[in-house]
Amino acid sequence: MVSHDIDVVVIGAGPAGLAAAIKAKEAGLDNVCIIERGEHLGGLLDQCIHNGFGLVYFSEDLTGPEYGQRFIEKANDSGVESLLKSMVVKIFPDRRVAISNEKGFTYLSPKAIVLAMGCRERSREALLIPGKRPAGVLTAGTAQRYVNVNGYIPGKEVVILGSGDVGMIMARRLTLEGVEVKAVVEILPYVGGLIRNEVQCLHDFDIPILLGHTIVEVHGSERVEAVTIAKVDKEWKPIAGTERTIECDTLLMSAGLIPENELSRMAGVELDSVTGGPVVDSSMETSISGIFAGGNVVHVNDLVDNVTWEGEAAGVSAAAFAVGKAPPRKSKVHLKAGENIRYIVPQTVIAGEEVNLSMRVREPAEKVRIKVGDILTKGLRAVKPSEMVKVAISSKEWENPNGEICELVVSCENRR
Repeated sequence: MVSHDIDVVVIGAGPAGLAAAIKAKEAGLDNVCIIERGEHLGGLLDQCIHNGFGLVYFSEDLTGPEYGQRFIEKANDSGVESLLKSMVVKIFPDRRVAISNEKGFTYLSPKAIVLAMGCRERSREALLIPGKRPAGVLTAGTAQRYVNVNGYIPGKEVVILGSGDVGMIMARRLTLEGVEVKAVVEILPYVGGLIRNEVQCLHDFDIPILLGHTIVEVHGSERVEAVTIAKVDKEWKPIAGTERTIECDTLLMSAGLIPENELSRMAGVELDSVTGGPVVDSSMETSISGIFAGGNVVHVNDLVDNVTWEGEAAGVSAAAFAVGKAPPRKSKVHLKAGENIRYIVPQTVIAGEEVNLSMRVREPAEKVRIKVGDILTKGLRAVKPSEMVKVAISSKEWENPNGEICELVVSCENRR
């Protein structure tokens, strides 16, 4: 039975949520509770049986379940409470949390909240692909659960739309199960996932990647029978006369992820129009006092290590807020995306404080420099949209500019 006298409620039991809850307990709080709609702690890590997890955080090469189990054990050992198979149906601006589960409907009133709901996949409807609605069209993440958890192979001849990391990983996984992956179709002129996945999952298995292409129609009535693809122009519109049909019985969608922010919206949290996640400051606090956020609910990360670190930062800040020890909020400095920068997280920082910035570029580029106003310049050999750029600002670097700073433009410029 979870106490109603709760210091911090964490919504979501994936890597960000577990990390946040553990840090809140380590800060000395008595009552920290994770609320999870699934049956188990760990989020989607149980279906990610491939390796590549924890390379930075643990300096080890772990599978998803191995990575998750380390945090599950630590959370249990530290006394973190959990409500499983429990759905948070609403968060109120006064931080009340409405929960529904098999025992009924209840409210909790924590002193602080950490949003860690993660993200979801874009559906076929979101991508506006014409055609009927036959069986055999599913997201790459759903296919991953079918294969790795349920032991079910969704098809024999597969086309994958989008070169996101889960899609490329599933291309390899299905190939290993004897499935023919006929093509990975990507609308962009470059691969949308990590380079290591492009090499290890596609090139090493001779799986064709068709860049600058999209699917213009799905064929089939009861079951997918084929898809028609076409080249696209610079505005991503299909080019007439370039169409060709690929026979297949399954179409996997791997065309991007969206932060799960229905609850954030209900609470009145300000959302970033680019990331789709909450606007946060350097303490990972949202626009609502006492509500913090971390991980893929803020912006979609490429490494689970980054998700974990953001969750930890949110947990530490939520714990400080819960006991009345949150530092006073000084005047904030707003970060503005400049040349070739798509977004920056956090969106606001405090002048003089050390902070780690995460950002994505709009276009691939080589021999660039990241500039944060007149404070910092960092040279990089190459950047690409699928790989997060991390920049740390030290307290010493804040001493460079003169006068009060209200806004900093972050840009990715070609070195001249």
